[in-house]
Amino acid sequence: MATLLEVKDLRTEFHTQDGVVHAVNGVSFAVDEGETLGLVGESGCGKSVSVLSVMRLIPIPPGKIAGGQVLFQGRDLLAVDDEEIRSVRGNKIAMVFQDPMTSLNPVLTIGTQISEALELHLGMTKEQARKRSVELLKMVGIPEAENRLDDYPHQFSGGMRQRVMIAMALSCSPQLLIADEPTTALDVTIQAQIVDIVKRLKRELGMAVIWITHDLGVIAGLADRINVMYAGFVIESASNKEIFANPVHPYTLGLLGSIPRLDEAHKAKLTPIEGLPPDLIEMPKGCPFYDRCRFRAERCASENPPLELAGVRHWVACWNWQDVQKKRGPVGVR
Repeated sequence: MATLLEVKDLRTEFHTQDGVVHAVNGVSFAVDEGETLGLVGESGCGKSVSVLSVMRLIPIPPGKIAGGQVLFQGRDLLAVDDEEIRSVRGNKIAMVFQDPMTSLNPVLTIGTQISEALELHLGMTKEQARKRSVELLKMVGIPEAENRLDDYPHQFSGGMRQRVMIAMALSCSPQLLIADEPTTALDVTIQAQIVDIVKRLKRELGMAVIWITHDLGVIAGLADRINVMYAGFVIESASNKEIFANPVHPYTLGLLGSIPRLDEAHKAKLTPIEGLPPDLIEMPKGCPFYDRCRFRAERCASENPPLELAGVRHWVACWNWQDVQKKRGPVGVR
């Protein structure tokens, strides 16, 4: 399968009064055509900043993409001019943002907001764009779509607004959809519906997906591959099955240990990850997870481990991953 997007050594920072915040620190990953990649990790680990950098939506200043390449179909999106990147956004790469309550313009109708991209990128007339907007709303399960085009965002529930956001993102049939925690602030039944919609549309349209979340339970049934991020680094990368069955980074193990288990045989309590993430202004010299790691060794304090192979298409950034593999307890979501 051909590679659609390849990110190489991406570095993004923010210049503040307190110093330079190193938000993304040499992140590399690839997305194949039709593949779903999950980016997981706790808040502040660099998930959203990574994809906003890919889309070149980082506010400059205070933000700055300090280095790296973002190759989309072989073209470096960090090197093209503003007009060219605008032709890619919403057309070939689309994004569903985190908060459906604030992502839509409150003073424009839903129909106007969906039609805008169709007229801009596909050259449709207003009548054509309106007809296509109805089809898109029906595609994402909005009832009485023809009658809802002239409604405003406040007339929709949170779940319906998120469906509208997905319809807008899919309006130009993108090759890559980026979903930035699209189920945040929605109740669990609506979350499940949104996940099912994206899975169905991915199959029907053949697009690739990057799904960002801190919820491993959501990503378990969605992603083909998972990248675990921490302090601006990718610290483990493997297939969905491998991450849940054979995690070898202590942080990944900690994330899995915080998920409630439904099988009766496993009675262990949830295990929190003690401590706090490192200060991204004063980055540690060694492994960023050192202070919170129960498998740490002396070397970890002075040397930050690179990603290395720990199995078939399984990479991990840990000096002691083999020790983790031997000593860990029950893992995975059953």
